Amino acid sequence: MTTLQTNTILAESGVAFGTSGARGLVEQFTPDVCAAFAIAFLETVKAEFQFGAMAIAIDNRPSSYAMAQACAAALKQKGVDTIYFGVVPTPALAYAAMERDIPSIMVTGSHIPFDRNGLKFYRPDGEITKADEQSILGLSASFESLGELSDLTTHGEAAQEYVDRYLSLFDTPFLKGKHIGIYEHSSAGRDLYQPMFEKLGAQVTPLERSDEFVPIDTEAVSEEDQKKARDWSVQYGFDAIFSTDGDGDRPLISDEKGNWLRGDILGLLCARQLGAEALAIPVSCNSSVESSGAFKHVERTRIGSPYVIAEFEKLSQKFSSVAGFEANGGFLLGSDTEINGQALKALPTRDAVLPAIMLLSATAGGKTVSELVDECTVRFSASDRIKNFATEKSKQIIHSYTGNEAALLAQLGLEGVTVDSVDITDGLRMNLTGGDVVHLRPSGNAPELRCYAEAASPERAKALVEQVLGRVPGVQV
Repeated sequence: MTTLQTNTILAESGVAFGTSGARGLVEQFTPDVCAAFAIAFLETVKAEFQFGAMAIAIDNRPSSYAMAQACAAALKQKGVDTIYFGVVPTPALAYAAMERDIPSIMVTGSHIPFDRNGLKFYRPDGEITKADEQSILGLSASFESLGELSDLTTHGEAAQEYVDRYLSLFDTPFLKGKHIGIYEHSSAGRDLYQPMFEKLGAQVTPLERSDEFVPIDTEAVSEEDQKKARDWSVQYGFDAIFSTDGDGDRPLISDEKGNWLRGDILGLLCARQLGAEALAIPVSCNSSVESSGAFKHVERTRIGSPYVIAEFEKLSQKFSSVAGFEANGGFLLGSDTEINGQALKALPTRDAVLPAIMLLSATAGGKTVSELVDECTVRFSASDRIKNFATEKSKQIIHSYTGNEAALLAQLGLEGVTVDSVDITDGLRMNLTGGDVVHLRPSGNAPELRCYAEAASPERAKALVEQVLGRVPGVQV
């Protein structure tokens, strides 16, 4: 065997941390690279916590199981046992590990294509911080190159505990009379959602389970998936359709007409239903959150769950109930709360089930999902991205036009408007005369350039995104 150093292996791997977790091409996640990440993470959390085991789970990507095997083999070298929970949603793994006061690793690339994958890391108290990420990359620990990888024994407790977390909040089947569609595709939680919603009283129809991995991006829903939802709603008469991204931490839920909700509007409705006092949300979220008047304080952050979570401690010093969410829909519960007199522990990582359940509970009074959305939406958002657009190229565009926004407006063909103000919290966000907003930033997870827009109508927001992405410098029209 060959003795290796974690920092050397990781520096040469080409794998980098994005907005949430380490991401890269499947071929970059060799057994030794996975081992280096697992051991560097182990040594990082050992500096603060005592534990005797680590939990691991995976999504349904073809490459995920072998990556989990490599992580487990590396931990075994260091005398740490692995509890392998199999294919479960990321928040299910995080919750089970936090309940056991142990760290965990989720093997997932979330929504990115199946030729890529990633690793998400959780301390015993929740997601790692950006400081932890730097520690993992820089830490120097030795390990032996991995040989043959052993099979893993699956433990089913995490899936059941995650479902029970939500079923325990309701003593009546409050969804009785509701018809819910579950767009299963290749979601890590697809085996959990139908029985869970049925126990809550709903009639459930499963839709399009796939044996091939489907990269659902809840922040840039494809035209195909938009049409599917509308067609399904006409065919089945659904009250809502529920789905998630690949690892089940970002929800995708439609109204009764098959219109997919924007994640930040879903988050607003969930937080309002929970009675949250203060929110931490990324700068890309819809300004309807503040306009709703439902919250005592709203703090804006950079995009990515670690930045949202970093604000929770500060907010908790001033407010009794704290939450956060992202424009992609992931909801983070920053403090313990009560629902129907039942305790719900904080889960400071993105979750798809809580916002769906709280939205549907809000319809118990007789209002439809679309009516709830209309009540709180005063501004409209749209977003999309250019795939296979080099990150460095995106950064260069933003750097070149920051401070020279008028030239960018001319390049984008946005005539008759000027820039009222600029926000460079994350990328380049331009507030234009007349109220429109255009926001460009490189994706933190894949080589993509993302555009977010906000306007007085959904049609205007969508048109802005299409125009901007069609005329970004370096894009062939």
